[in-house]
Amino acid sequence: MDILQLIQANLLTPIILFFLFGIIAARIKSDLKIPDAISEFLPIYLLAAIGLHGGIEMRNTGFENMLVPMFVAIGLSLLFTLNHYQILRRLGKFNLFDSYALASTYGAVGAVHFSVGLSFLKNQGVTSEGYIAAILAVLEPLAFILAIFMTNMAVSKQIRAKRKSVGDDASTDIDVGLNETKTKLSKVLHESITGKAIVILLGSIVIGYIIGEEGFEPIKIVFDEMFTGAIVIFMIEMGIIAGQRLGDIKKVGVFLTAFAILIPTLNGVIGVLVSTAIGLSLGGSVMFGLLLASASFIAAPAVLRQAIPQAKPSLYITSALGITFPYNIIVTLPLLFALSSILHSGETIDLFNFITGGLI
Repeated sequence: MDILQLIQANLLTPIILFFLFGIIAARIKSDLKIPDAISEFLPIYLLAAIGLHGGIEMRNTGFENMLVPMFVAIGLSLLFTLNHYQILRRLGKFNLFDSYALASTYGAVGAVHFSVGLSFLKNQGVTSEGYIAAILAVLEPLAFILAIFMTNMAVSKQIRAKRKSVGDDASTDIDVGLNETKTKLSKVLHESITGKAIVILLGSIVIGYIIGEEGFEPIKIVFDEMFTGAIVIFMIEMGIIAGQRLGDIKKVGVFLTAFAILIPTLNGVIGVLVSTAIGLSLGGSVMFGLLLASASFIAAPAVLRQAIPQAKPSLYITSALGITFPYNIIVTLPLLFALSSILHSGETIDLFNFITGGLI
């Protein structure tokens, strides 16, 4: 399969064209803006639609069939988050807080990526396992919890070291700081799990599981046939926001720019290879890989600004939204589809040439 032709075809789809349109509108400083009411409604609608389909698929295939993909995804997400931190801290020379914030941003998953991926597969006439929506719901807060826990552990270590150097007289103030650090994790854990994105997604999955295909039929026109149209409108806003962030890309530096492109590609390829090995379908492997390739730019700012306030939002927001998201939906998604297609056809491939052939 010719990856370049697939990328070119993807560029001409309504979703990508409207995303590029939003970028252009922002760069020419147009006053185009999606009304706030619609801007707040669309993510809820998209997550509800994804969750309903996921719940219905879980009912059709059985909950037990998703356990292996779920645990594999959890393991890979945690492993990738720790790996991201090591790369950013040791090679990128970022400070502790920026390293963990960026690591969790790229270890978490993006619901917008997921929505675009579903629409892409629909254009290709390919379906995926709907229960992957449940994996999305589980992975969303996981990387943040790990990163915040590791940050708190590092801060606690620094506090203990300071306590030894200062002496017992300052132990009261230091203990207060240590308790505040511990409290922060429990608070973030609660907010991560009860955030509106997770609540609407999990709630919709449960509802979809209860009503099944028969119960879904009366609302199918809203949550199925209108899905792509809603994404198109949402992509205009994403394009506008991304366009506004383009000027900040130079602030993230060459290393982080390369990280924001290469790491998602590698993670996505690993995701496709692993998911194919455990038996997911062509479309399911693409969505599994896309989840691992995605970066969070909606949940990340909400969680990290409070949980790791020392980290610079300009780094993790700009890299995820201004670099990784456009790259993923234009390049990575077709690349993962081509890889999954080859793997499911039984052909042998030279993985290095396959990846570089799609990028160079």
